[in-house]
Amino acid sequence: MARPRFTRHRGAPAARKTRFAGEALPPVGVVDVVEKDTDGDLFVRLVKAATESPSIRLAPGADETRAGAPGLGDRLLVRFEALENGDREARLIKRLGQSAHRILGVVRKARRETRVEPVDRRSRESLLLNEVEARDLRDGDLVLAQIGGAADRPHGPKRGKVLEVVGREDDPRAASLVAIHTHGIPTGFSDAVEAESLAAEAPTLKARTDLRDLPLITIDPVDARDHDDAVYAEPDAEATNPGGWVAWVAIADVAAYVRAGSALDREAREKGNSVYFPDRVEPMLPERLSAGLCSLRQGEARACMAVRMVFDSAGRKLSHAFVRGLMRSAAKLSYEQAQAAIDGETDEATTHLLEPVLRPLWAAYAVLKAGRDRRSPLDIESVERRILMNPDGGVAAITPRKALDAHKLIEEFMIQANVSSAETLEQRRTSLIYRVHDAPSAEKLQSLADFLATLGLPWTKGEPARTDRFNRLLDQTRGGPHGEIVNEVVLRTQMQAIYSSENIGHFGLNLDRYAHFTSPIRRYADLIVHRALIRALGLGDDGLSDSDIAHLKDTAEHITVAERRAMAAERDATDRYVAAFLEDKVGATFDGRITGVTRFGLFVRLTETGADGLVPVSSLGDDYFIHDDQAHALVGERTGVRWRLGRLVSVRLREATPITGGLLLEMLSEPEAADKVGPKPRLGLRARARPGRRPGPPGRRR
Repeated sequence: MARPRFTRHRGAPAARKTRFAGEALPPVGVVDVVEKDTDGDLFVRLVKAATESPSIRLAPGADETRAGAPGLGDRLLVRFEALENGDREARLIKRLGQSAHRILGVVRKARRETRVEPVDRRSRESLLLNEVEARDLRDGDLVLAQIGGAADRPHGPKRGKVLEVVGREDDPRAASLVAIHTHGIPTGFSDAVEAESLAAEAPTLKARTDLRDLPLITIDPVDARDHDDAVYAEPDAEATNPGGWVAWVAIADVAAYVRAGSALDREAREKGNSVYFPDRVEPMLPERLSAGLCSLRQGEARACMAVRMVFDSAGRKLSHAFVRGLMRSAAKLSYEQAQAAIDGETDEATTHLLEPVLRPLWAAYAVLKAGRDRRSPLDIESVERRILMNPDGGVAAITPRKALDAHKLIEEFMIQANVSSAETLEQRRTSLIYRVHDAPSAEKLQSLADFLATLGLPWTKGEPARTDRFNRLLDQTRGGPHGEIVNEVVLRTQMQAIYSSENIGHFGLNLDRYAHFTSPIRRYADLIVHRALIRALGLGDDGLSDSDIAHLKDTAEHITVAERRAMAAERDATDRYVAAFLEDKVGATFDGRITGVTRFGLFVRLTETGADGLVPVSSLGDDYFIHDDQAHALVGERTGVRWRLGRLVSVRLREATPITGGLLLEMLSEPEAADKVGPKPRLGLRARARPGRRPGPPGRRR
């Protein structure tokens, strides 16, 4: 059995390492400049990594002249490159977001001074304002401030200057506002973009295939504001394909309105995607298009790009063909409506659709599912939660989203349409942007094998990553005592999907080629694929331009960063809304599960809300706790007791801080005794958890 790896909870700093041992580096990533050494070299760290990442040297070079020399605190887009000695270095592509010396914070007024306290819980930097700066500010104002000078005393706060008042801390909608400013989410539209959207005209049948008699329907979340995909299915009438099905997927024809090189196009590319918060949406396109002419509204003629796919009785795709059409949605249904109708509870909207539309859709899905099961994509379970808002912007409730067959049906139809897009463009030798997902790295697979060994579960080291192998492991443990933790660790073993102009396949879906085609209202990648299809198939003069093709690599990198930015902003806003919801429940007890084990404490996900909170290691008892990262556990050196990943526990909520999204928890459960978990780990690197002492802020929450 491999020797466990241990790390120190607190103590002397370890020597810097630039080798990324815990998880493989992405080709391109967003980093913060976190350190400057005595030689003037800068070191960066990934903004969002699955584990705490080391600092990596930023290579100096000519790029800095073009992009502007970075400094401490800057957020950068970099490309990671391997060195001959096995280390990695980061090469600057461009600077991102706000200046290194700006912070978003809350004004705190005391009798003798006024400060700006940062909303980012990772930051310890507060700024001191002079009397003139503070005169018109109120306690609780949300402000964008700039570092304006040195501290008055060696260890005192730096001077600051307020650039803008952006809101109030007690505004129920402050959570999304903070996330927007913190992550630099582009908001609003220029006058030129608004003018172009207002000039857009309703579509006509000219040069389009008439699909208005095809009873395509939209199936979306109940609160969806835009509808960019519609589906229909019918049995294949060809005698040579008994038991086969014809499946249609129609997608809003955004390329007809957003032309390459236009103001609409430039701003859509810059945004990269729409960003969804519990209380608002920052759309990629103006409402006139996103919720109007490009939304497949029931009963209204809409321009579309559609694909007709033919499947045999075993779910194998026999053929497909794309058309540029004019459609009219026969119905707008929610997932719950469609599922209820299939389950025998029709309503006024679904009664007349059940036999001619819904049952054929489900029958076609059964065939497609057989093909999916044979393909064996990754079957990792995840529970999504929905935040329900009050009219005044507060959180009314947090509820789990039910996983319905209606969701899976739409997902599989969209996957097949996306595959068809990539296949067509490859056959036509047309450039495109792929959605790619690399297989787990050797380091990640080694870590998984080491962890499974602590549970007595076999995993052949050196065996190449395969989705069916992961699925067998998940099926073997699902429903058992280790099911949820194995599911979590397998999820963490996976790489992140990105956009790329070069194809490496999609590991998670177990597909050789895959491109996003189905959501051009909210993703720029899909708009590029639409334009590529228009050019490849001769469907109009508004296809992929030569300039689009020349910049595909840069576009793929840019929209990958925009996607990461949106995900981080959405996650942070959700954390803040959840903290606001729990603020009046401080002192209450909750059931939860340990979902993160670090040297500074345990992260516990509350069962009821899905919220993540920190139990500091300093509160776990008077013992030295060793972080065993192989077993994902904190182990008491003296007592041998253990806190391990995946364990069900009971905790008390000690603090909930809405402005930062932080939850501080107190452990109520007892640790696992030494005699239940085997021998204690070897002595060595250790840290003492002293009651009453709290650790510094963690680098990330999950």
